[in-house]
Amino acid sequence: MNASDGDSRPPNAGRILVVDDDPTVAEVVTGYLRRAGYTVDRAADGHQALAAAAHGPDLVVLDLMLPGIDGLEVCRRLRATEHGARLPVVMLTAKGDESDRILGLELGADDYVTKPFSPRELVLRVRSVLRRAGAAAAPPSAAPAPVLASGDMELDPQARRAHRAGVELSLTLREFDLLAFFLRHPGRAFGREELMQQVWGWEFGDLSTVTVHVRRLREKIEDDPAAPRLITTVWGVGYRFDPVGS
Repeated sequence: MNASDGDSRPPNAGRILVVDDDPTVAEVVTGYLRRAGYTVDRAADGHQALAAAAHGPDLVVLDLMLPGIDGLEVCRRLRATEHGARLPVVMLTAKGDESDRILGLELGADDYVTKPFSPRELVLRVRSVLRRAGAAAAPPSAAPAPVLASGDMELDPQARRAHRAGVELSLTLREFDLLAFFLRHPGRAFGREELMQQVWGWEFGDLSTVTVHVRRLREKIEDDPAAPRLITTVWGVGYRFDPVGS
């Protein structure tokens, strides 16, 4: 693993772990991220990635095609740890690997960029994900966001913690944002395009991203994810959050 010098980064810019076994790709990505003000660490395989992630990066840029432990298994193992459960992950995927991309999202990746990609686009995606993740570390405002509740479910936007029946939900960055959005707009149907714009901040993209995150969220909040009663499918439109007791 090669660590960058962190003295030149702007305050709170963040530390990024770039995991890619292609030295050319890793060097280009690292260069763009450093010029954007981030401190960058690098890993060339899955074993190095897991070891480096234990040192607390703010975000991981993770290629799926890695020697030893592949990127999907790295993501799975990260999500099984206390720190890694909430660690933002941006995947790098090959253009034709839709099944791997969907599986990566199902394992909890927060975003993805398809190869070949523009390094500037990757930097923008990293900024977007970190901006959302940074809400947890932001100082409290004079008027903190109110706790959102529905039945036995509570979500605290300020602390970025969600509970159901007193048990904390293990939500990724995007799952948390999606649940918060639904709780703020109960009873209203949203199309996948609108959810992508409102929750992900994307004007365009692969709509299966929304589908996968809805499915993952159902698995964590529904009594029976196969017959959801909270996040229901509105055929021909998208999804609607139905408050408990409605």
